[in-house]
Amino acid sequence: MNRCVIVGGAPIGEYDTVRSYIRPDDYMIYCDCGLRHMKGLGKEPNLIVGDFDSYSNPKLSVETIVLPCEKDDTDTVFAVKEALRRGFEDFFLIGVVGERMDHTLGNISILLMLDSVGKKGTIIDDYSEMEIVSDRCKKPCNINDSYVYFSLINISGTVRGVTIRGAKYPLEAAEITCEYQYGVSNEVLPGCTAEVSVGEGKLLLIKVR
Repeated sequence: MNRCVIVGGAPIGEYDTVRSYIRPDDYMIYCDCGLRHMKGLGKEPNLIVGDFDSYSNPKLSVETIVLPCEKDDTDTVFAVKEALRRGFEDFFLIGVVGERMDHTLGNISILLMLDSVGKKGTIIDDYSEMEIVSDRCKKPCNINDSYVYFSLINISGTVRGVTIRGAKYPLEAAEITCEYQYGVSNEVLPGCTAEVSVGEGKLLLIKVR
């Protein structure tokens, strides 16, 4: 099954950078005002979803799901659930973090939702890549030294058994709580690949390009 790319309406400044991650066979879902990124990304939609409260329905000859304005799910969350229903395993979200902090935090929580059902999710913005490292991961998550920094943020409760190797600030079977976020701004040792693993819980891994 191809990867599903979901495009939200948050600002994208570095189209060249973001576009470099998109594959020719990606299944593209544009959410409402995410359609404004279609030209910059250079990819036509396979599916459009939205309540069109912030962008006019372009009425393209593409499958379109029109949602009510009053609903529990945001357009982006609905798009993820619809893609799960269609059997996708790998998710790539762009245009989902930015000016609206409420939407940003809500969209980051989508990564937790995907991890909870055993699916892979990644958020890309102009500067970084975000994913979940959890006790579901059978192998350590690798981070190469092309990234300037990486951070581990607890967004889901106490996390235990946190191990970091090959980095400036290593950890061994440590605990990170939501109240004390000391996993911010680590660095991969030159010429090395850092490894991150979690024994219990979930951490948000942010890799800064």
